[in-house]
Amino acid sequence: MSSAQKQKPVVPLEAGISPENPPCPACGEPLFGWIDQRPGLAGPVSRCESCGLGVVGAAGGVEEALSGLDRHAEGEGISLPNRGGFSAWIGGAGWAGLEPGARFLYTTESTRRLVAHRDQIVKRARWQPGRGIVAMWQTILNGFTFGRNVAGGALGRPEAAVVAEKPWQRRLDAVICVVVAIPAMLMALPLELASAALRRGGALRIELELL
Repeated sequence: MSSAQKQKPVVPLEAGISPENPPCPACGEPLFGWIDQRPGLAGPVSRCESCGLGVVGAAGGVEEALSGLDRHAEGEGISLPNRGGFSAWIGGAGWAGLEPGARFLYTTESTRRLVAHRDQIVKRARWQPGRGIVAMWQTILNGFTFGRNVAGGALGRPEAAVVAEKPWQRRLDAVICVVVAIPAMLMALPLELASAALRRGGALRIELELL
């Protein structure tokens, strides 16, 4: 039998599209399950293996995903947590980017594919050091607490926090954040710097321009 006969056919990702794996709003490839239902989230989280887009709840469409992207606009660019960052990979359900109200979780590639629908291109995508380090720090802390993003909520971003259900858990979370904050930062700093060197930093600043 020849090598051509032995070779197995390549099955494209789109062949996996089904009601359980709907198409990605950014690129049309199937979405696969990533994280189950968690407090503070509107539904389970799926992700695209092609462009990296994360979706909370129903898949939605291009216009909805673009509208969500526009909500991250700051000045002339877009600042957003990077679903393709190392902090998202190691954090999973404890990733700091899973904030209440989150609907779409973007990557540079998913942003590029989405904005192409309105004749834009990604001119530049760069790492945001401060936000990336804080995201890694908060993700590490989330591994110790009952709630999520508790430290960030205490430091001025209550909308990002998901507090624990029971009072004793909330009290313990406050103690944990104080005790673990510095060791977590000592871990977060080199991890995020290494992530940025590998182009997988936790926070992005994306600049767009028209074709």
